[in-house]
Amino acid sequence: MNRPIIAPSLLSADFCEISSALRSIEESGSDWVHLDVMDGNFVPPITFGAKMVNDTRAHTKLPLDVHLMIADPERHVRSFADAGADWITIHAEACIHGHRAIQSIRECGKRPGISIVPSTPLSVIAELLPFVDLVLVMTVNPGYGGQKILPFCLDKIKRLKALRLSLKLDFLISSDGGIGPDTIIEVAEAGPDVIVMGSAFFTAADKSSMVGEMREAFAQRGIC
Repeated sequence: MNRPIIAPSLLSADFCEISSALRSIEESGSDWVHLDVMDGNFVPPITFGAKMVNDTRAHTKLPLDVHLMIADPERHVRSFADAGADWITIHAEACIHGHRAIQSIRECGKRPGISIVPSTPLSVIAELLPFVDLVLVMTVNPGYGGQKILPFCLDKIKRLKALRLSLKLDFLISSDGGIGPDTIIEVAEAGPDVIVMGSAFFTAADKSSMVGEMREAFAQRGIC
């Protein structure tokens, strides 16, 4: 990759100003829109469902990166696919039949991803790696924005990169949680392909400059 994919998360936006939030994402030069779907079961908060994805799709042409932090995600894949998601990521911890769920995402014509929370080892998803297009490594415990990054999760990203190379696979590695100007150097050293940002993006006075700083941090380390 020539540069990291920047994916601001609408979780940290003002839900009454979603159109404005989407414009700010587009104008900043970001690449994707990240949507965190939470059901109050797999994680404590409740955010939004397929209708939000559908309405977001109507207001932007950027790829929609939908992160399903919900129980039994396989039941809901079709509704999010029909709503306009481009990428659909499920949690390994929430899905008994992970391979079947991944296949159902692909059968809908979407790009499948698998995610793990900080306490889940890479070994849990090892058998699924050949079947996904993205692995999302949570760098905070999921459910709430504005948390501090967990450094041991960055080591997990490094180990996942080495595993990807040894297996000769080409899935993207995404990092989500606690990423901003104060942590971008250590994140860049870990070298994910996708950076999900929430609070840091929407509180930035100059979002375009911050996105540029993120990319520059990667470029200086020859990561992307």
